[in-house]
Amino acid sequence: MNDYRETYIEEASELLRELEAALLELEERPADSELVGRVFRALHTIKGSGAMFGFDAVSSFTHELETMFDGVREGRNQVTAGLIGVTLEARDHIQELLRAGSVLSPDVLAASDRILERLAKVSVESGPSVSTDSLPRTYSIHFDPHPDLFLSGSNPVPLLRELAQLGDCSMVGHLDRIPELRDLDPEKCYIYWDAILTTAADENAIRDIFIFVEDRARLDVACVCRDIPAERRRIGEILVDRGHVPADEAERCLGQRPLAGEMLVQAGLVTPDRIQAAILEQQHLDGVRDKRDKAEAATSLRVPVAKLDSLVNVVGELVTVQARLTSYALASGDAEINFISEEVERLSELLRESTMSVRMLPIGETFGRFRRLVRDLAGDLNKKVELITEGNDTELDKTVIEQLNDPLVHIIRNAVGHGIEPSDQRLAKKKPDTGRIHLSACHSGAFVLIRISDDGAGMNREAIRARAVERKMIPPDAVLSDQETFALTLAPGFSTSERVTAISGRGVGMDVVQRSLDALHGTVSIASTPGQGTVVTLKIPLTLAIIDGLLVEADESFFVVPLANISECIELEGRAQSRKHDSLVSVHGDLVPYIALRDRFSLPGRAPAIEQVIVADTQHGRYGLVVDRVIGDHHTVIKKLGSFYRNVEELSGATILGDGTLALILDVDKIAAGALREAHAQQMAGR
Repeated sequence: MNDYRETYIEEASELLRELEAALLELEERPADSELVGRVFRALHTIKGSGAMFGFDAVSSFTHELETMFDGVREGRNQVTAGLIGVTLEARDHIQELLRAGSVLSPDVLAASDRILERLAKVSVESGPSVSTDSLPRTYSIHFDPHPDLFLSGSNPVPLLRELAQLGDCSMVGHLDRIPELRDLDPEKCYIYWDAILTTAADENAIRDIFIFVEDRARLDVACVCRDIPAERRRIGEILVDRGHVPADEAERCLGQRPLAGEMLVQAGLVTPDRIQAAILEQQHLDGVRDKRDKAEAATSLRVPVAKLDSLVNVVGELVTVQARLTSYALASGDAEINFISEEVERLSELLRESTMSVRMLPIGETFGRFRRLVRDLAGDLNKKVELITEGNDTELDKTVIEQLNDPLVHIIRNAVGHGIEPSDQRLAKKKPDTGRIHLSACHSGAFVLIRISDDGAGMNREAIRARAVERKMIPPDAVLSDQETFALTLAPGFSTSERVTAISGRGVGMDVVQRSLDALHGTVSIASTPGQGTVVTLKIPLTLAIIDGLLVEADESFFVVPLANISECIELEGRAQSRKHDSLVSVHGDLVPYIALRDRFSLPGRAPAIEQVIVADTQHGRYGLVVDRVIGDHHTVIKKLGSFYRNVEELSGATILGDGTLALILDVDKIAAGALREAHAQQMAGR
């Protein structure tokens, strides 16, 4: 039973996230009946399952909310800011009730009572709300054009296509009036149609489609039901409901055998075209009901994260063994073994991709959580702020997404607290009174770029510089670019606020962003224009488990350079004689600084006469990494370094090669940053 309770808590937490997202959208579109339905279904499921698994407090508390939104669905209550606010607070309280379980403290019970009292007050203040006319309905449409319709230049086909675009539509054309070929007049319309349409549009919208032919056709439009029946309905029942057959006659035929439609035709109670229309309605309602049931049914299998992580570890070991097999096959020269090795490599590659895709999740759910954060912060600061999201379908490794929450929270809090101005200040600057924060994600090779931009006041370059000088982070005469100046805000304890508030002033925030991105092997960059706003860009690898890399060698030591960083490889001659640390190499006419791994890691031995330069794109521009030999592509299973190496910044991990040899994975951005720091220190020492 405990397992079932844990499963319910997990499912309820997902439903609460869905509830929060729907409520925030409903606040923007209070007349949207679909959003009201989403809120109601989430509450209904939480309530029903809560009672089933012994969460009686959750069930009884949620029942009151469900009743309120049932009234909204029926048009008795309206969606107001007060109702949204109370329901969001109630949503948070349900989460507390789930955590508390069956043992509820007096404080928790008192909180339940306070929220329900506020809900009752909102209920009294509410009036009519979402119009029941906006709820989906099913219509029966009979369109019978006059035989001379074509003579007026009208064509019924485009009209029927437009009708089908209004919703879920089923249609049948009746051909019984078409005469034999010798009597056929090609200028006459012999066909008439019956259609069944499920749509949120009203009857007037349907009639408007046929407005230009209404004087040359018979058009009957009738609402046949406001909801989809739970069970399949017999043909005779439909005909009785439509008034085509007397109830007593239909009952007599229905009681004899299943083919009641044929019985009704034989009895002369209904024409064949009415039977066809009834069959069409029956099949249409069955189809709509099946679609609804499939949409509501679970389409995924819930798997514990530990099992998924274990699977990824096994796949990682398989990739390592496969590399060993490939190495052995190549050395053996046996054609059969090589064939088997290639097949194993192909299958392990498919398994690797499939396993990694299971770990990939869309970032949209994470983005959706910040709507509530922006709403609450804006309310606390008496500001008007709108959050716009883009790229919600962009996928990232589950582990990466989990570690993104904290840095995004701090960036968005800064945007609301520091960036967006109060409405009166924005209006004075001829800006809209509502500030905008734009949160977007997109793929860029093996990385995902996440941008958080706002249209606020921008960052104060001089204030940042002054605080950095005050803290002795830079000398007073330092010449910094805008990017270098804004990067100072990423230092621990850095803040330009003069006083401490609930939002800012303690010097924590962007420091958390930097540390989180370091842990993800990602980068953060900041751009800002005074008076126009700020853009923070996070560059994050798609996954932290297995990457594609380039295996290289320097003095019998092996290294892996992430393939996503590499632009090209070139040869370098004569460096063994110069041994310069600040050397440059020409790449297509551009001078690119290079860093020799032998020098960087103090490797012994003599460099070969011809070395290889791996040209890599880094956060600090293009750099070359000089190695003895380029071995080739390598599927790299990332293994964390031990705690003894936690302060070694220029290595992001290690991997095991096919022959069991250890190879270190290079952090190209950190190597470039270290080289820049050393060059800057040498310049300062030479002054």
